[in-house]
Amino acid sequence: MTNQPIRDQVDEADLIVHNAKVTTLQDNGSEADAFAVRGERFVAVGGEAEIMRLRCNRTRLIDVGGRRVIPGLNDSHLHAIRGGLFYNLELRWDGVQSLQRGLEMIRDQAKRTPKDQWVRVIGGWSPYQFKEKRMPTVAELNDAASDTPVFVLFAYSQVLLNKAGVAALKLTPESKPAEGDHYEFVDGGAIIRGTAAVNATVAKLPPLSDVGDQLNSTQRFFRELNRFGMTSTVDAGARVAYPDDFQAVATMASRPKFPMRISNFLTAQNAGTELKAFEKWTAGEKRGGNRAASRLNGYILEGAGEVLLFGAHDFENFMAPRPEWKEQVERDLTAVTRVIASRQWPIRIHATYDETISRILDVFEPVFKEAGYRARWAIDHAETIKSGNIARIKAMGGGIAIQNRLAFAGEFFLERYGEQAASSASPLREIVDAGIPVGAGTDATRVSSYNPWLSLYWIVTGKTVGGTQVTSPKNRLSREEALRLYTVGSAWFSGEEDVKGRIAPGQYADFAVLSADYLSVPEEQIAQFRRWVEAGMPA
Repeated sequence: MTNQPIRDQVDEADLIVHNAKVTTLQDNGSEADAFAVRGERFVAVGGEAEIMRLRCNRTRLIDVGGRRVIPGLNDSHLHAIRGGLFYNLELRWDGVQSLQRGLEMIRDQAKRTPKDQWVRVIGGWSPYQFKEKRMPTVAELNDAASDTPVFVLFAYSQVLLNKAGVAALKLTPESKPAEGDHYEFVDGGAIIRGTAAVNATVAKLPPLSDVGDQLNSTQRFFRELNRFGMTSTVDAGARVAYPDDFQAVATMASRPKFPMRISNFLTAQNAGTELKAFEKWTAGEKRGGNRAASRLNGYILEGAGEVLLFGAHDFENFMAPRPEWKEQVERDLTAVTRVIASRQWPIRIHATYDETISRILDVFEPVFKEAGYRARWAIDHAETIKSGNIARIKAMGGGIAIQNRLAFAGEFFLERYGEQAASSASPLREIVDAGIPVGAGTDATRVSSYNPWLSLYWIVTGKTVGGTQVTSPKNRLSREEALRLYTVGSAWFSGEEDVKGRIAPGQYADFAVLSADYLSVPEEQIAQFRRWVEAGMPA
């Protein structure tokens, strides 16, 4: 039922969207037929006849033909700045349905890859999405690209290199990976297993060194996010050099029509330097100011995270056992947290496992009390969190940012931990019902696709991209609940829940027009649609 119009004090509109089914996400659950925008904010929402009275000579009218309109999507954990820097360099297997097609894509890409670059498939896929239900082999990579180096990354679990890739990295059977990791040389190429070795190999790949190329890559990536209905993201921290590797996004933010609203967190760059880095940043960087020239809250330095200390980082490699903290981790994490908390910077921290969350909270609780900490803080991921730590986070005033990483690795989680553990990973219903601030996202671009609809599909169905049922019905949410986490919920993590995430007067005028109705299509279509939306933001 359409509400009576809700409006600010306004006589004229810059934009009117009408003939729509508007999901407002206002607290009363109302829908609307139309809305009006002035500047960067919604000024009226309601029935078509009332909203059209705000039309004037300069008003732009958009008739959406009865389609569903939702608030712009907001990924609360997307590595957007790093994703932008590398977008032009990557071949994506997101949504590719057969390994044969994936190998054809490598073959085609190799023909146009410059001599000093690689064909690199980095994240956003699962072997179980393919009809073949398996990983590629090194021999297949050699056949697809005999002379061009090829790098295929699955999550942070495994890397496959063809023969040319091994030669480019100068790897030999005498090469030594990190302790506990493994190089397997086969068919002239290699399979690299173990998180440290995988990350070390990723770091050796050549970047885009030209600032103009970085800018073009970032522009294309942000436009791609818009095409999925995304208008905002919280970058929870990327291991790219600050501020040097932030030039592209800073340049875009300084220009008109910046296409996203981004809040970013600064993350530790190298093991052993974490304390010095956060001492420098918290003392010297101005946090919270808008660095975008023409977009409200367009580009914000938000806080510290998600890596505060490398020793505390329990990488989500579900093909390997859960990592254990070493003896000195609590001491070192306490020192870093004390610096950040004393400056009242918001904090994000990565924690996959409940055991890790317990130890983090054991550090945070006394440090926060000692510092009189009042800023926002959150646990990222929390796939295996249990009731006790949900209650602790609630009592301490924290949030939880959840993603769909298990949509890409759920089969491996099932194999290692069993159906009972998988059925409650992540326990979304319990977290939401506890009243904890929750935001939704992807953790793209390496362990997951940046496609938000795959994450919404995971939240609603608990199924992987390969169709495997992982979570039980009690740990799934309704479509509107999932959408709320991806909009209003995510806005909490940048302190914007009062101005972002709803279609309501006074809120930022960020919206997405859907070509199919998310609220009524069959569940499987939520995952199958790609680029089925278009984001709207004021010019």
